[in-house]
Amino acid sequence: MWELIHNGGLVMWPLIACSIIVLTIIIERTLFWVSMARQRNRALRDEVLTIAEAMDWEKIEEKTKESDDAVVRVLKIGVLHRDYDMSKAMEAEAQHLLKKMSQFMIVLDTMITVAPLLGILGTVIGIISSFKMLGNSGMADPKLVTGGIAQALITTATGLTISIFTVFPYNYFKSRIDNATHLMEKYATRLEVGYRKMEAEGRK
Repeated sequence: MWELIHNGGLVMWPLIACSIIVLTIIIERTLFWVSMARQRNRALRDEVLTIAEAMDWEKIEEKTKESDDAVVRVLKIGVLHRDYDMSKAMEAEAQHLLKKMSQFMIVLDTMITVAPLLGILGTVIGIISSFKMLGNSGMADPKLVTGGIAQALITTATGLTISIFTVFPYNYFKSRIDNATHLMEKYATRLEVGYRKMEAEGRK
């Protein structure tokens, strides 16, 4: 490993930093989504909507008091602010939760782009160095030139490897965020529509 780093040149160090950052974020986000999966409570989501139809708001507050399910939290906020602006309250809570879900995603996205570019930069620097050697020594020892180019390609391979192995978890985390967004919108809309319907019926 040390020989590979040494042969790759100075650009290998920022590439190593990129790989450490990526690995750290992937581990942190994996633990985050595992925790979110454990907090999920589909039965309670549907129960909240059912209780809301009976307009038993105190029971909803009691039922959702200890729940950390993201959708339930959005519904709970909506119920607590039903006399003011249910829609805006749920939207604000959803945005807050989505911000937590999207944490570090921009860093992963950046690494997917930056790592291959750093790799190409390292290769270009290595090729320039090889051509300088060729200019100084002529064709007396072509192995020096070909060996230099081979070493220069190490950075490109490293950058591409980092990018490829980052794409898969990035897309997985993004799909989880998209799914969470859809669920929060779905349940929030159902609660709001049901509440507006009950309000309209109450005025009759």
